[in-house]
Amino acid sequence: MREVCNKYHYRTGIIFVLLLFLSLVSIDTFGQEPPPRPIIVTVTAQQLTFGAFTHGVVGGTVTVSPTGLRSSTGDVILLGLGYPFFPTLYEIIANPGTVISILNGPDAILTGSNGGSITLTIGSSDPSSPFVTTTPNPNLLYIGGTITIGSTAANPPGTYSGTYDVTFVRE
Repeated sequence: MREVCNKYHYRTGIIFVLLLFLSLVSIDTFGQEPPPRPIIVTVTAQQLTFGAFTHGVVGGTVTVSPTGLRSSTGDVILLGLGYPFFPTLYEIIANPGTVISILNGPDAILTGSNGGSITLTIGSSDPSSPFVTTTPNPNLLYIGGTITIGSTAANPPGTYSGTYDVTFVRE
């Protein structure tokens, strides 16, 4: 009878030591990844701006790339004059690893302060679409565009403005 009691205490002691050891070991475990949350898109104060330029009889285009480079075609001459040019900047907040695609809306018509209208085509983005968010903090997204300018008669000097649509799709 005494041997049975000693075996019982011995087994109980081993189980107790194993449980004590396991309770001291810290292992991070996760049941599942966080559920997807809606993306939050913030339009910053940096809006698509083409700066100052002049054009002749033929017209042409002015393009601002998502990296902030400006170029022209046709008889459009880019001017400095202190007028800034830059792509639109969006701040996107989403779970890291979220895949986001960008759908550009149809071309927009920008109306001039002295009459006339020009066509705006939304361009590519940086990072290019689709892209994967890398941080829970704001992920920066730059989008460029191209405006098509006609003759001086069709597009007199002035300020042109309008709105355009960009859709963000969380995949």
